[in-house]
Amino acid sequence: MNIEIDGYNICYKVTGEGDETVIMLQGWGTDLGVYDPVAEAISDKYRFIQFDFPGFGGSDEPREAWNVDAYADFFCRFAEALHIESATLIGHSYGGRVIIKLASRESLPFRINNIVLIDSAGIVPKKSFMQKVKIRSYKILKKLFDLKLVYALFPELVDDWRSRQGSADYRNASEIMRKCLVMAVNEDLTHLLPQIKQDTLLIWGDKDTATPISDAKTMETLIPGSGLVVLAGAGHFSFLEQPAVFRNVMRSYFGIGAV
Repeated sequence: MNIEIDGYNICYKVTGEGDETVIMLQGWGTDLGVYDPVAEAISDKYRFIQFDFPGFGGSDEPREAWNVDAYADFFCRFAEALHIESATLIGHSYGGRVIIKLASRESLPFRINNIVLIDSAGIVPKKSFMQKVKIRSYKILKKLFDLKLVYALFPELVDDWRSRQGSADYRNASEIMRKCLVMAVNEDLTHLLPQIKQDTLLIWGDKDTATPISDAKTMETLIPGSGLVVLAGAGHFSFLEQPAVFRNVMRSYFGIGAV
């Protein structure tokens, strides 16, 4: 289905017909279909909503670069458009960032019942000495390669260097979405974690290299009323890599019997 919000065409999907609503906030660069297994775990008892953020999946791209707060603002308008008065929020990776922003606000146009964070982003790790050196070297080379004369003399060298910079998410993104990503990954949300008052379930893969298990333990320590479930052998998409265990965890947390 599609809905227009602020002039943006937004893709979304609703499954289940329960009295209570659960909304999935996606990870960076994914489309809503990736989270079908999450919906299938609980949609026999809950109304489950999936959607694509602007610039993700089939939704229109923002007309300018958005930071995490802008995506949180958009989500409020999305919830209002769907007449959501209360919901449990599930966030994977980037979606967790948005939930942390929402849950730490003093007021919202809807009520957050509970929170589930799956391999959530939001904590910026301290950079090692070598990482700092690498960043400094990158900035120097970028300034050099951005010179028109240098590019005119060595176009293939410059293009090859540029193609190898940044993560796969960064390289695959448009110019606007790259700016959105840079703003997100450089914003540390650790200080907001103690402000989250909702009961919070953390689900994490112990082999996650994008948002390591140490992030999960920090969140468990700082978020009051939170609990951590570790999925052994799973990485950043733990819900896909350990589907049976994930399903059992979700059904237990949401008070649904095994099927």
